[in-house]
Amino acid sequence: MMERFYNPVFVKELKLRFRSFKSFSGLMFYLAVICIFIAGFLLITTEFTGKGFFKPEISFLMFAVLTILQMALILFITPSLTAGAISSEREKQTLNILLTTTQSSTQIIIGKLLSSVAFLVLMLIAGLPLYSLVFLFGGVSPSQLISIFLFYLLTVVAIGSIGVMFSTITKRTIVAMISTYGTIIFLGGITAFFFFLSMAFNQMGNAVGTSTSYMAYFWASINPGALMLTLTSSSMGDALVQVSGVELPVWISYLITYSLIIVICLTIAIKKLRANMKSNR
Repeated sequence: MMERFYNPVFVKELKLRFRSFKSFSGLMFYLAVICIFIAGFLLITTEFTGKGFFKPEISFLMFAVLTILQMALILFITPSLTAGAISSEREKQTLNILLTTTQSSTQIIIGKLLSSVAFLVLMLIAGLPLYSLVFLFGGVSPSQLISIFLFYLLTVVAIGSIGVMFSTITKRTIVAMISTYGTIIFLGGITAFFFFLSMAFNQMGNAVGTSTSYMAYFWASINPGALMLTLTSSSMGDALVQVSGVELPVWISYLITYSLIIVICLTIAIKKLRANMKSNR
């Protein structure tokens, strides 16, 4: 039974990734950024005296900003781990050897993706003790933390799938990485720009604003930062639903959209993996 789920590619990639100095230096960088942020926030709040009261409202603000910061770090790190999954094998001229093994295209793609996701999950778990500082001051519920980390995982898998797809359909790692970062810029930055633009048109109260209210909801539903804001503050989610007139919560639309991204990207990667090998002959 276990042999059916055993993936040699995943085991091999996992060992290589967890033994490399590059991976753990990235983990140290990730934790160092979060530690610097928390220490700076506490010092500014206490006016650099180390004394004073830390109100639950301030604790919630630190939690919200830390959530956005961690999402930004995840979006920044994920492409570097996944964009070279297949293209690096092609550059090292080991891809053809890998494809001649008994492993199917699905096992190869899923194994490459899961090895990267496993390391990113390790990063999230490593940051949990820092997150636990928020509970010392109150203002945050455990259910909020659980829901945020579940959507972290969904976002990691989606961005990782995009990176693996570009790594499969392009021949160079640098091209795959640029394409993946370009997609992240669209999902995180351009969608935010269009969201604020749609909200500005909506506040004008003209005929265009009636249709743009739905567009504002659409752009917010695919933006990771907007999702984190609605998860940390239910009032923001309610306000967006009230303005747009769409009763569906943002997190449901985000879940559907990013699940489709995962399925589409992995399907393309699996279909193109051996097709590219045939075309190179």
